Amino acid sequence: MTESTTDPTTRQALDSTAPAAATATAIDPTLATPFPQDRGCPYHPPAGYAPLREGRPLSRVALFDGRPVWAVTGHALARRLLADPRLSTDRTHPDFPAPAPRFANANRRRVALLGVDDPEHNTQRRMLIPAFSVKRINALRPRIQETVDRLLDAMERQGPPAELVSAFALPVPSMVICSLLGVPYADHEFFEERSRRLLRGPGAADVDRALDELEEYLGALIDRKGTEPGDGLLDELIHRDHPGGPVDREELVSFAVILLIAGHETTANMISLGTFTLLRHPEQLAALRAGGTTTAVAVEELLRFLSIADGLQRLATEDIEVPDAGVTIRKGEGVVFSTSLINRDDGVFPRPETLDWERPARHHLAFGFGVHQCLGQNLARAELDIAMRTLFERLPGLRLAVPAQEIPHKPGDTIQGMLELPVAW
Repeated sequence: MTESTTDPTTRQALDSTAPAAATATAIDPTLATPFPQDRGCPYHPPAGYAPLREGRPLSRVALFDGRPVWAVTGHALARRLLADPRLSTDRTHPDFPAPAPRFANANRRRVALLGVDDPEHNTQRRMLIPAFSVKRINALRPRIQETVDRLLDAMERQGPPAELVSAFALPVPSMVICSLLGVPYADHEFFEERSRRLLRGPGAADVDRALDELEEYLGALIDRKGTEPGDGLLDELIHRDHPGGPVDREELVSFAVILLIAGHETTANMISLGTFTLLRHPEQLAALRAGGTTTAVAVEELLRFLSIADGLQRLATEDIEVPDAGVTIRKGEGVVFSTSLINRDDGVFPRPETLDWERPARHHLAFGFGVHQCLGQNLARAELDIAMRTLFERLPGLRLAVPAQEIPHKPGDTIQGMLELPVAW
């Protein structure tokens, strides 16, 4: 199956003028491709990344402040480097690359799981793995289905048009992660707004203040759970025996912050952008509705195609030779992984610009790779499968309520997705 050639949003993205090409060995930031960039079309990489495609598997890019860092764009090299312990995720290191000025201060804060290296990372991950196992997530599927059905019932009662982000895409994962963690959903507006500011700013002060307020809220919740235990994951972490002894309060708060934010932001963006993408690809949507593939298979291809978490960051703690590119990544240099290009490496994914249900896409890197591969991927897959299958089953006439080019999407320096999605049926 091929993508519609009449898609004006796609043409806008692909026809954009790209910057001059940069080679993998360039060291002058004025010659490097700016990174990150905004997408012209919400489901395609920025047209300005064309030089990075040509420079695969490794190119030089410039961050917002002109700092040159390495951008990994080849699939095989990405897998190798994401598994290399010489690339650190420690955001407290002064040289750790920040993708936007608003993250400069936040990068100096300790972040559980995503921002620590082994052996500490392994210790933290082992505490959480049981909660995200396939068996545990399968047991949650009926609860996820109930949540999805309840939200679609409300949409149908209200009648079209509806704004799908606020009515469905955001509350589905928000309700689920609250239930899993033991966070009161009644407080969802508070933590969703702080999450938005934490990820999108606009400034460093907004990010810092949002993180402070979120940590204060979750710290108070953890304190209450210490004397009034519930049945969520946070309660398990507080009251369960651990081989290394009790989890201290600071670490519990850090766990709660990262799980709460990651648990709803990424999936919400995948639901909204996945729905927009399917509505812009009517042939592929028709095949999905006709049973030409399963929603689970379609989700894997959408994860590859959309690559919403673009630009994973690392810092080299030692020199790393990269024979594929004929260069050496030096100690102290920053490295970013452009998943939107890695997942469109035509040496691994033929015709990568095409949304293709026949493609074996499970080896995409939308969830990362190596020891830091997304802990919640089983939960995300279950939510996406149930939410998108039920949405199109319940609303077979679903369509965009306004022209596609009028619907705003998120800038390139945050998780990709739709800011709003007006729909009718």
